[in-house]
Amino acid sequence: MNKIKQFAVAGLAAFFVAGGMVPAVHAAKGDHGVDWSVYQGAQGKFGYAHDKFVISQIGGYHGYLYDQSTYATQVQYAIAQGKRAHTYIWWQNITDNGTADYVLNYFLPKVQTPKGSIVALDIEDGAQNTDVIMHALARIKAAGFTPVLYGYKNYLTNNLDLQRIANSYTLWLAEYPNYEVTPEPNYNFFPSFDNIGILQFTATYVAGGLDGNIDLTGITDKGYTKNDEPKTDTPAIDAGKEADNTAKKDIAEGMTVKVNYSATNYATGEAIPDYVKGVPHKVVAVDGRKVLLEGINSWLDRSDVEILDANTQSDTAEFNGVFVVDSWQTYIGKWYARNNDMSIPVADYNNDIPVADVTLTDRYGNPLADQTAQGNNGVMEYFTLNGNYKVLEREGSAIKIEVDGEPVWLQAAFAE
Repeated sequence: MNKIKQFAVAGLAAFFVAGGMVPAVHAAKGDHGVDWSVYQGAQGKFGYAHDKFVISQIGGYHGYLYDQSTYATQVQYAIAQGKRAHTYIWWQNITDNGTADYVLNYFLPKVQTPKGSIVALDIEDGAQNTDVIMHALARIKAAGFTPVLYGYKNYLTNNLDLQRIANSYTLWLAEYPNYEVTPEPNYNFFPSFDNIGILQFTATYVAGGLDGNIDLTGITDKGYTKNDEPKTDTPAIDAGKEADNTAKKDIAEGMTVKVNYSATNYATGEAIPDYVKGVPHKVVAVDGRKVLLEGINSWLDRSDVEILDANTQSDTAEFNGVFVVDSWQTYIGKWYARNNDMSIPVADYNNDIPVADVTLTDRYGNPLADQTAQGNNGVMEYFTLNGNYKVLEREGSAIKIEVDGEPVWLQAAFAE
């Protein structure tokens, strides 16, 4: 999630779930899971083989609506791995029912997780209103989903009547003492309150950062059968189930797979490094029981991989025009170009193009000898895009392509 960094206050917490004391070392359900935003990429990222669920960001509102371009494929890939997928919405500065309805009318029809699954409101910044949140959670329930409120206890209690909300709806609270790698909850930092269904116990579930959660009550089973099958289908679920139901003997070139965490050696005997595991790879060749994956120059036994996407068709797009750099953007030290005409209004980071695939040109498309960007200083700059890009998703007039390993939403009218 787009977390506001904060440290918990040290000290021994009492443990209350739904008003009752629970032991510090046991949870009612105990399943581990993660939550994802755009920072976990189009395929998402699990921390460990035992993870059972994910809660993925569909988008949000903080003065304007925005979609999370990675949402549908994250749901698809989670279902393909037999995980339970749920949904959350970023909720900021929504203080009247009219705006709440506007946001929910936009997002609820786009939910790709099954009926009954969690749809959480992520509330951790900006102005809030208890009555409006109660109204929104009631609407989520009326739409056939399980309403949940997410946030940090201190922020929620300072900005809302949290007890009133907890009397009717389940809480998903976050609390952790530091940013050291934490694979298991430290219950000394449990955010005591009524009706806590999920605890987010770390933002560093694995090295490099990933939110780790534990299900305290079994709420992440909502929307799924005892075999973790979704009770209702959506396009993302259909694609995920197709992959999950495809036999490994049918793995073919063009499919997308991941290397299992349990895999130990390549077919040639060398040890498989950890950074290869759990990461999506395209199958580039098949030889009997062995598969060769894009970016990995060693063969693996097919028993060591899991199918994430059974589709072997390659949908690609080119962008052959000359475009203006309306602005340069930077995130975590990486630079991106933005063209407002190509972007999906309102333009944001989902539309920004990694500079690795940008060639600076003159207005006629002739590459410049000096590829150093002038920055946001009013100088007119032009660029072309260099490749034939994999299409990750098409929706109405928009197209999502993969650029330098990242998803980018652009106007489909510019694609060829």
